[in-house]
Amino acid sequence: MSDSDSSRSDSTVVYFAGRFKSREEACVSIDDRGFLFGDGIYEVIRVVEGRLFRRNAHLARVDKGLQDLGIRLADRERIRIQDILDDLIRENRLESGQATLYLQITRGTSHPRKHFHPPPDTPPTILISATPFKPNYDLQKNGANAITVPDLRWARCDLKTVNLLPNTMAAQQAKERGAFGAIMVRNGVITEGSNNNVFVVMDGTLYTHPDSPHILSGITREVVFEIADEAGIPVEQEPVPEKVLPDVDEIIMTGTTTDIQPITRLNDRVIANGHPGTIVKVLQTGLKQKMGIR
Repeated sequence: MSDSDSSRSDSTVVYFAGRFKSREEACVSIDDRGFLFGDGIYEVIRVVEGRLFRRNAHLARVDKGLQDLGIRLADRERIRIQDILDDLIRENRLESGQATLYLQITRGTSHPRKHFHPPPDTPPTILISATPFKPNYDLQKNGANAITVPDLRWARCDLKTVNLLPNTMAAQQAKERGAFGAIMVRNGVITEGSNNNVFVVMDGTLYTHPDSPHILSGITREVVFEIADEAGIPVEQEPVPEKVLPDVDEIIMTGTTTDIQPITRLNDRVIANGHPGTIVKVLQTGLKQKMGIR
């Protein structure tokens, strides 16, 4: 951390393009392929009392994204990222309470602008930042409303890339309608939320879209599978038709910053009795225990 100094003590410290610097100093090149083409991947990691929740699972997903996109990251850089994550927590005084770490890696800078990839030895651009985070436990306790929207994304949603325009459009539609989030529908089937996964409960069983290129299997989603198994809650990974949504017992959204959120109204229609159900409460308790939250 020799690049950080006392002059940055009141600013957010980030790691960008090989150096620790203040957020104000971090500037993206106009030739960066992430800026020009959305050519990169990202990850968001939850931090609780200075501990990175499911660090290895998040970094494994980073590795998969880089491999599938053909972005080469040197082994020494991959190893160093783990230290940088911890350094940023300390530098930003986030050892207590909760926070999120944002990691983004693009294919780097290349001039002139060409659609095909630059030479394979082009250094990737790495950005890592840390931000305080406060979960909305009141909303998780009382439930929220959501809307359905068409899933307009590309055919490799299983890659966590920075190409998020359809997601942001869906989130904006939800915001304009006063909703917590948007549930995406492709060919009459629920895929996932604009920034989270979706489960429904029918007759005591959890249903969610199966792993496929049409969804990004979230880290919290995997934790839900663990909790459900430990609690004896049946889980089925199979397509859920949009038409059954009005009659399900529970709708649940899950994600790194969503946690486990009950949806009690959908498209202004009450789900079940309009209150969070029994299964979502079991999942919420299990997640807090695994995260070490009292």
